[in-house]
Amino acid sequence: MPSLRKLMERKAELRLVITQPDRPSGRGRRIHESPVKALAVEEGVPVFQPESIKGGEVIEKVRAYGAECAVVVAFGQILPQSFLDVFPLGALNVHGSLLPRYRGAAPVQRAILAGESLTGISIMLLDAGMDTGPVLSQKEVPIGPKDTFGAVYKNLSEYGAQLLADTLLDWTAGRISAHAQDNSLATSALPIQKEELRIDWNSAAKDIINKVRAFDPAPGAWFFLGGKRVKCFGAAPFPLAVKSAPGEVTGIAECGLVVAGGCGQSLCIGELQMEGQRRMRANEFSRGRPIQRGSFLE
Repeated sequence: MPSLRKLMERKAELRLVITQPDRPSGRGRRIHESPVKALAVEEGVPVFQPESIKGGEVIEKVRAYGAECAVVVAFGQILPQSFLDVFPLGALNVHGSLLPRYRGAAPVQRAILAGESLTGISIMLLDAGMDTGPVLSQKEVPIGPKDTFGAVYKNLSEYGAQLLADTLLDWTAGRISAHAQDNSLATSALPIQKEELRIDWNSAAKDIINKVRAFDPAPGAWFFLGGKRVKCFGAAPFPLAVKSAPGEVTGIAECGLVVAGGCGQSLCIGELQMEGQRRMRANEFSRGRPIQRGSFLE
């Protein structure tokens, strides 16, 4: 959405917006159009919503618009070479990492899980590989020690929109060149698996904190309490060393629920969310469902 809006602000000649079909959402599962579609319609740009970008009929319809270049932002489908070949100047993709590091579907989450303090935006040309195409431009973006996935993603979206608009203008004007990635430096950012969301209290406190940050606001790192799944947010180091076993609750502090992690380290969980309920401060949560000191989180 920020990228499309920025391209419109910069008066890019938009021939067509391709986005996913309208999907049901919300409690009533009513059909809603995406914000991308709504903005395109508002600005009078034609919209195409194929179930799949594959197939000769779809490709020919796209070709009929005569665009020189495509821009791809979080489209959610692997684009076939037949689609990429439609555009004489290629297809520019906005990727949330400093390629060749963190190629793949979850670059932001993987960077936070790894405790990185720096990420960035890469504008690249798509090819048949997974984020392997030549790079046109990059911008470094810091990750603060308390930054969550939501915060980092928002920053990358805004920086990425600006960098995309600048790069598209320079690329179509012939002012910049594409540079091949160094495959020897490549790392992978595989999709997040459901089992990764569960907290292992034997892990070092810093790794647990990074997991909580990486999945905030969604889908949420979680543990079991009394057989119920509880998501947690706002994790931070707790300065006192403990002799408690991993997962043992050592008390409630101003920062939240204090829990022992691995290696004699402890951490504080600022917010909790029982399944089916709203997210709330740990102190408020514990008033409605007391968590006894010495009890264990699973």
